Amino acid sequence: MIDRRVFIGDLVRLAALSAVVPNDWRVARRLRLAENPFQLGIASGDPEAARVVLWTRLAPRPLEPLGGMDGRRAAVRWEVAHDECFTRIVKRGTATATPELAYSVHADVTGLAPDRWYFYRFVAGDATSDTGRLRTLPAPTAATPLRLLFASCQHYEQGLYTAYQHMALEDADLVVHLGDYIYEGAPSRTGVRVHYSPLCMRLEDYRLRYAQYKTDEHLRAAHIARPWIVTWDDHEVSNNYAGLIAADTSLTIDVMRGRRAAAYQAWWEHQPVRLPASRDWANLTITRTMSWGTLAQLWVMDTRQYRSDQACGDGTKQVPCGEWADPSRTMMGAREEKWLLEGISGSRARWQVLANQVMMAPLDSMRGEGVRVSMDQWSGYPVARDRLLGEIARRAPNRTIVITGDIHSNWVNELRSSFSTPGAPTIGAEFVGTSISSGGDGTDRWPAFDALAPENPHIQWQNSRRGYVSCQVGRDEWRADYRTVPFVSQPGAPVFTASSWRVAHGVAGIDRI
Repeated sequence: MIDRRVFIGDLVRLAALSAVVPNDWRVARRLRLAENPFQLGIASGDPEAARVVLWTRLAPRPLEPLGGMDGRRAAVRWEVAHDECFTRIVKRGTATATPELAYSVHADVTGLAPDRWYFYRFVAGDATSDTGRLRTLPAPTAATPLRLLFASCQHYEQGLYTAYQHMALEDADLVVHLGDYIYEGAPSRTGVRVHYSPLCMRLEDYRLRYAQYKTDEHLRAAHIARPWIVTWDDHEVSNNYAGLIAADTSLTIDVMRGRRAAAYQAWWEHQPVRLPASRDWANLTITRTMSWGTLAQLWVMDTRQYRSDQACGDGTKQVPCGEWADPSRTMMGAREEKWLLEGISGSRARWQVLANQVMMAPLDSMRGEGVRVSMDQWSGYPVARDRLLGEIARRAPNRTIVITGDIHSNWVNELRSSFSTPGAPTIGAEFVGTSISSGGDGTDRWPAFDALAPENPHIQWQNSRRGYVSCQVGRDEWRADYRTVPFVSQPGAPVFTASSWRVAHGVAGIDRI
């Protein structure tokens, strides 16, 4: 009998190869499609100094199975050029779009020059995609300034993607997406959009959900404008899942393993990322690092796949409770934690940047005596959190920036070497970005926060509108501008800078500009 894990691993490798192998006699080279096959857009991602991943998915009828393709393999050409008119093409190639991978294409383009912009496009049959812009990272010895945007949480039914409309027009180098690119649950019919999707359990369910999201013109425009670096959080699989444990206790580990495999495969099929070295879809290693010359090292984290189950039944709980303070509990797992800490210790970059999913600084939501915190955030894993912050204090103090999503609101947090030790010094900064649309229009400020401010002196600012964060990074200063829109319940919202913050390299604390 063939071992099931080996069999699945072979399928993964064969499917991945089929996405990039040269054409053969079984591939349809002359497609005749009545509709545009590039309706889900194009994207670039995971850039390095000399390479980048180009992505698209053929889907002439996006909300039909396999995007309306007929089941035959299809040849897709790609081109990279110095100019928008493609008169000076520097790289070109052909990939094969297959039904096994939902007709997605991932072209890993190499041999590019560092620290420069290019244009790219795809061609399938007689159809040509939009033109996108990609950027390579600076050479390892370069000190090029960085303009970074980050975002998260884009529940399709709860609001329009107006923030992406503005993001596409920003002068920036990269976008980092921190998770909740889709929402897996059955949405409310009372939301802004009228589309309805069932609870995602199967591969086809997740594929349909991604297709639904990528039909949004503003999301496609934000991808076209510049490269993205993408990680996931919980809603790409299941709300508040931990490893193979679902928040819904009726779902067994075996059911969650199959569901997670489907969700991870669909995530990869729809993102401009390289295929990680994994034996099966249920175990994708997506942690990775990228170096912006000598200026910044970006560490892409995964705080979902390897974490211990949430303590005390999840939710927001008064602590201590149950297994909350058990030192064996982990947020990242031993291997990822070792990778991150050894990497930070060995990096010579001026800034260490952690692309992180859930808020690292605690929020005590109980006035007066007692402490009440979220079990799903780092505050639910206090030993693991303080171990990480203590090592940052030792290896990269006051030059480490954590960028975070998940919470559907903006926060500016000073990070202490320990949140369990009174008077511990500030050793880093956390900028938490709000959602693109999740939660609807939102408010300027969480009404309860003023009363809770004395319990949380490390929190400098809070805001609950929608938007994204724009960061300007130089040798001696990190600046974060919180860009917000006043509403997402109707089109046409303007964008404002709600507040701006400054971190000086090597200096404790965060200053408001």
